Amino acid sequence: MSTYEAARSFSPIPPSGEQKKAAPKQPQASLTQKDEAFRDFVRTGNMWRVVFYVCIPLALYQSLNQLFKIFDSMMASHIGVSSVSAVAYLSQINLMLSSLGGGLAVGASIKISEAYGAGDFVLVKRRVSSLFALCAILGGGLLLVLIPAAPQFLRLARTPEEFIADGTQYFILDLIGIVLNFFNSVYIAIERARGNSQRILYLNIGVILAKLGFTALFVYGLGGGINMIAAATILSQSLLFAAACRNLSRKGNAFSFSFASISLKRRVVRPMLLLSVPVIIEKMAFSFGKVVINSMSTIYSSLTVGALGISNNLGGIATNPQNGFQEGGSAIISQCLGAGETERALKAFRCILIVCLGIGAFFMALTLLFLDSISGLFAGGDRAFQEMICSIYRMEALGAVPLGANAAVMALLYGFGKTRITLFINFSRVFLFRIPVLWALQTFTSLGDVSLGIVMAVSNVTTGLMALAIGWYTIRQIRSR
Repeated sequence: MSTYEAARSFSPIPPSGEQKKAAPKQPQASLTQKDEAFRDFVRTGNMWRVVFYVCIPLALYQSLNQLFKIFDSMMASHIGVSSVSAVAYLSQINLMLSSLGGGLAVGASIKISEAYGAGDFVLVKRRVSSLFALCAILGGGLLLVLIPAAPQFLRLARTPEEFIADGTQYFILDLIGIVLNFFNSVYIAIERARGNSQRILYLNIGVILAKLGFTALFVYGLGGGINMIAAATILSQSLLFAAACRNLSRKGNAFSFSFASISLKRRVVRPMLLLSVPVIIEKMAFSFGKVVINSMSTIYSSLTVGALGISNNLGGIATNPQNGFQEGGSAIISQCLGAGETERALKAFRCILIVCLGIGAFFMALTLLFLDSISGLFAGGDRAFQEMICSIYRMEALGAVPLGANAAVMALLYGFGKTRITLFINFSRVFLFRIPVLWALQTFTSLGDVSLGIVMAVSNVTTGLMALAIGWYTIRQIRSR
């Protein structure tokens, strides 16, 4: 009998005194047999099997998301080369706003995983329900503030006027998609914490196919512009939101939503916010840094923004599966830590590090080998634009392996709740190793748009090396306790 099968005989630990007191006031918070089995599997199963079971579906999910972004860029190029640049520029602003929900999901899901590993299932349910309430407050506030002030906000982000004229309506529509994605990110984080990586993969395959289908219909069939690309996003995100509502409506389960379980008490909300706020700042700062880089790159031409965006998408072919292992790895590590298995958490980190380095090396070689063919798919027949893409990406590709190390260290730091250190790493990546380097290249050299590729290589390689040093020091600290 395998470890996973044997776990079906697992019995939840007896409730604590606090749980007994809370039980009459709270809906039942039990685990399904599958959730019980997964919890034991993480604590006692072969770690390589655990990592692959949890992380491979997430890596595929991230890769499919990246593929969708690539197809989206190709469809935008059908509208026009300027549309590619507009979508690329505004997408970075939207990613900055998405960081609010994404950061909240990452930080809160760590504490949900800890409570799950520790066997405090009432607290799991409270945190799940309260997390969705926080998302509703955050999303509603964002729409109320930014929809009326969309053009002013875009100017504040130093968006070129031609993009504001063409893209304000796109930005407003995408805001609705962003708020839907707040809830979907939280739902995905909850499913990740309970080990339902395959469900995440299948749901997102459906969402991606729907998004591509709607976009193809609107762009190729109906001849729509970039606003219809945003409309396709809203429709596809709505499908995932509907699935989330259905899957979280199971009464009595620890991972279901209940209005009665919403709590803003210190014990429930404070630990989630303490971890989430640095992650939110980290993700927003990183995305804002990309917006600054896009703004600085317009010194060459408006098309340079599109070339950089496509180069980033090509880089994502390697970094997105690495991010899948990072997300799954942080859930495994935090659950092991909640169960008091520190050495097992460190073993998970070692497995994730080896896999992420291998992913980086493989996809770097693959994309460079077929770069001419791949870049031609986005250039819309514009040879100069294609050469611009290639010149930037050849340098950016050098960061694929170091960013694998960075992803593994991030999983370690997130899992151990050291989100202030992850904030420092990603802040340094953009505001120390990227923006000042681009300023220096623009001020003291005449290299042209290839400077953007140099900047990406410098920041990604340096960040990877710094992350390795921080990871080594962190492990020494953990083991010295």
